[in-house]
Amino acid sequence: MPGNEAFSGFDGLLNQRQPIRTLSAILAKGSIPHAMLFTGVDGIGKLTIANIFAMACNCSEVARVYSGNIDEPHNTHRERKVSNPCGKCRSCRKILSGNHPDIINIEPSGLIIKIIQIRELCNSLILKPYEAKVRVILISDAHKMNKEAGNALLKILEEPPERTLFVLTATHTSDLLPTIVSRCQQIRFNPVSRKNIEKILIDNHGISEDEAFAAASMANGSLARALSIAPGKVGRVSLNNWRKWLVNEVEILPSRSMSSVLAFAEKLAEKKAYISDTLEILKTYLRDILIYRYSPEIIINIDLASRIKSFSQKTTVESIVSKIEAVQVAQRSITANANLKLTLELMVMRLANPIG
Repeated sequence: MPGNEAFSGFDGLLNQRQPIRTLSAILAKGSIPHAMLFTGVDGIGKLTIANIFAMACNCSEVARVYSGNIDEPHNTHRERKVSNPCGKCRSCRKILSGNHPDIINIEPSGLIIKIIQIRELCNSLILKPYEAKVRVILISDAHKMNKEAGNALLKILEEPPERTLFVLTATHTSDLLPTIVSRCQQIRFNPVSRKNIEKILIDNHGISEDEAFAAASMANGSLARALSIAPGKVGRVSLNNWRKWLVNEVEILPSRSMSSVLAFAEKLAEKKAYISDTLEILKTYLRDILIYRYSPEIIINIDLASRIKSFSQKTTVESIVSKIEAVQVAQRSITANANLKLTLELMVMRLANPIG
């Protein structure tokens, strides 16, 4: 969450008009649900919005404006004014600083959310909120709850404590127990457009146009992801140059000797800290080749359109799908902590198969 001087509430969020309109309507009606589920790609601001909503639920300015006027029709200006917490009252300041006793954050411990975390939460909810009008439990990456933790949370949702709101964030509803999903009001958040991401990187972070384009192209609508890769350094090579080098290597892999193919895998393994970005670059480029023949106007690597067109004309759909699957298998294996070097060797050998 930003500091007070930078706080702009819902107004500072990009591409989320409909979700914010839904949340504003909930505030206007004064009927806050017991549980909400925010879904969408990582890094688009779901947790930020959850914190802002927690502030709005407890903001003295929101309460003052709505006091005695809940049934009064609201014009656009009034709705905008009331949707945003002030960021200045005692409650807002505590939430902004992360020191509010009734705003509880649960996040994965390592790779998962464990049963002990939910049990400790249950114990804390026996007591009434210390000072909040609405106590808010923020469960980040709720899809990472193990089975036991999910079942324990379900019991709480079935008999929720008074004056308590649960906000879960996840990528997809399918990642959660259907019984948990059914007890939450679902709100879907939108990816941030590539043009908006590029503009932010250039205007607010001083990133060059080439680097901003490369980062925005690989961000998949996630501003946080774009910011994490925007400085664009892979060793001493810029992200944009690294992307072009990878594309060139993949194109000539089928003509290389086995020793050269394995040397390529070894070089990728040496850049361990950037392997996630590297695989995303490869998958995105291969995807562009696949869709070029059907919808060339929606490719991501538009600066490489001529190369994509040429490669697309040389290969079959079956071949390119196989290569995309090779990258996806590598991504899953690395997430599961498989041997990095072996995983990359298997991937590049599949990428080196003839393109016909």
